[in-house]
Amino acid sequence: MENTESVLPQVCKIIHIPEKPSFLPHLQPTVNMLASVIEPKDANTLVRKLNKIAPLENLQHVKRVQKKSIDGGKPQLSLLLCMIVGNDCGDDCMPYEILELVKSFQLSTFITKVCKYAATSKEEWDEQCKLWPTSYHPPTYNISGITGFSEEESQSVFSFMRHTINLATSSIGQVVNAAVIVDPSTKQVIASACDQVISSVSLANGVSKDGSCSNYLENLKASNLENQQTSLLDGSISACVHPWQWALRSSGCWHPLRHAAIVAIEYSAARDLQLFPDHKALSPLKRQKIEESGFHSNGHSYQSLRPYLCTGYDIYLAWEPCAMCAMALVHQRVRRIFFCSPNSSAGALGSVHRLQGERSLNHHYAVFRVILPEKVFRNKVVDGKTSGSG
Repeated sequence: MENTESVLPQVCKIIHIPEKPSFLPHLQPTVNMLASVIEPKDANTLVRKLNKIAPLENLQHVKRVQKKSIDGGKPQLSLLLCMIVGNDCGDDCMPYEILELVKSFQLSTFITKVCKYAATSKEEWDEQCKLWPTSYHPPTYNISGITGFSEEESQSVFSFMRHTINLATSSIGQVVNAAVIVDPSTKQVIASACDQVISSVSLANGVSKDGSCSNYLENLKASNLENQQTSLLDGSISACVHPWQWALRSSGCWHPLRHAAIVAIEYSAARDLQLFPDHKALSPLKRQKIEESGFHSNGHSYQSLRPYLCTGYDIYLAWEPCAMCAMALVHQRVRRIFFCSPNSSAGALGSVHRLQGERSLNHHYAVFRVILPEKVFRNKVVDGKTSGSG
């Protein structure tokens, strides 16, 4: 692989995948509103009256007043009066109270469009405001990166994603999915794995000190199954990309459920058992109470207690995970998911489903797509059109 150190800062991007899909500017649903240019001195009075007689109950993201500069910087205020149906803004379309205000303040009304739904991203909000000002509120959970990454954080993300891609492309001439679990507080790799679809490879053989899948790859090469893998995949390059195809066509020693994320989770659990053999895992709530009380027992500090699953960790994936892997990561309490290539056939975090936006779940993580330069994939990653990855 070519050295990408010099090109990464210029061409890499980290894109937050919101809980709900963003609308393209020309596809954003809109509603017709009755508005009027008003005198600045009347703004407060009119807003108070309108909030009582015609509140914007289903349009709380829309601002009532629009301010523009005209004639060399002179401010012009426009005010939303009420929602209307159709394109008629005559007296018959106005509620009685609105009509009284129009007559009392001698308003000249017009019809304008506002966006029906609140923006789900900064880019979508910028487009909305071209029609009429709206408010934008990032997700309420406090996860770093949603509102942007610092230069240091970005370089760390690019580095771990580059490591993930190297892992995915190191297998016997095939590009498979790879998963790397990272503790962001220490920037330490907790565990890493590739798609592991051979049931005869045991967990003990697969785990190394850093949780890598190096032993797995050696066993895979030694088993002389390259031809079988090629015929099984039929051009598919990741278990997450075509999970049903793997399940239907798997046989013998091929196992359809050992996707990269699942194997990495196993490695993480095995690592915890090795490092903390005498300590029980604590729930996040109990761990917080212990940390606040400065608990020490038998010479062991809070930090020596075994982690609760993957709470607070990040995971890097070469491919967007399928629903099975995405749900497994919910149960593991991961904090952030980074993936490189979308998965148009079975992606659960933006391409087909948006599991991160399912409010019925008891845990939610933030999802990011990391866009890397083409040089990283040259002669490594199969073109998405032929792989079916999107």
